[in-house]
Amino acid sequence: MLTHHEKERYNRQLRIPEVGEEGQRRLKQARILVAGAGGLGAPAAAYLTAAGVGHIRIIAHDRVDRSNLNRQLLHWERDIGREKTESAKEKLKGLNPDVRIETVAVHIDNDTVAALVDSCDWIIDALDNFSGRYVLNRAAVASNIPFFHGAVQGFEGRATTMLPGKTALSYLMGWK
Repeated sequence: MLTHHEKERYNRQLRIPEVGEEGQRRLKQARILVAGAGGLGAPAAAYLTAAGVGHIRIIAHDRVDRSNLNRQLLHWERDIGREKTESAKEKLKGLNPDVRIETVAVHIDNDTVAALVDSCDWIIDALDNFSGRYVLNRAAVASNIPFFHGAVQGFEGRATTMLPGKTALSYLMGWK
């Protein structure tokens, strides 16, 4: 059930036939893991928050550095030295206080991944390292969770979507 406040806030989305009230309710109930709070993770988290995704779990293990400020829009000058997760959470709560923002400042590896993906509906990989990316991918396959990957190097970007049982890559990755 959407409140009057939510119907006002998401009015433009509600008018899109492919979203409507049912789609907005599904967004409100969704739990999304965003791995990375930098150049890709920060805008992904911002748009998910603005759209009304109900629960966003942000995972990052690093701190804001001055060199981040030209491309990481959730981190500001005053945030230098803070954990990226906390800096991002503060801005995202200001953007949409109705969304639950959960943060975990940890390195994603074989020992931490199971707890991190637990109860998530989708995984967004916005990491800048291959080891974490591979661990997340294996967890997505094992848990049958849709996996969205993005990466940038210089002026080149890559994006891949793997939906269990629907996309060609999902079959290669072991999804049935």
